[in-house]
Amino acid sequence: MILTIYTLIHVLISLLSILSGLIVVVGWLTAKRLNGWTAVFLTTAVLTSLTGFFFPVRHILPSHVVGFISLVVLAVAIYARHVRHLKGAWRKVYVAGAMLALYLNVFVAIFQAFLKVAVLHTLAPTQTEAPFKLTQLVVLALFVGLAIVAAIRFQDKPAPTT
Repeated sequence: MILTIYTLIHVLISLLSILSGLIVVVGWLTAKRLNGWTAVFLTTAVLTSLTGFFFPVRHILPSHVVGFISLVVLAVAIYARHVRHLKGAWRKVYVAGAMLALYLNVFVAIFQAFLKVAVLHTLAPTQTEAPFKLTQLVVLALFVGLAIVAAIRFQDKPAPTT
């Protein structure tokens, strides 16, 4: 029962992270700073990775590696935004880091969907089949394209120091 509640909380945090991250990306694409949504995204992205480490397992899983990478990338993105105030190249470092963290959350969500959603699981029961690989490839290409456009369009003004 407790594990079920914990899983639900983790999933809800993850979904909020993805949703708020996508809203932040729209802000970048329209050269708008969405400080409130950015705070929600960065916080929930960190919480998604942290809560992923506390599931009972006997060994390190690929999800732990993704979570660790995400936390490192998020630390750099948060540093770029809040310490370096997006000055100079730090703006692009922030966009790239935050976009990579968002992509990693989406990557894991797709993995989980193919694992848990019956119709998707039937298409790719071991996640080595073409439907899974193609889905991940298309999503990766989309994120790379969005990251490039976002890095160009996101305004080149330092973030407020409040």
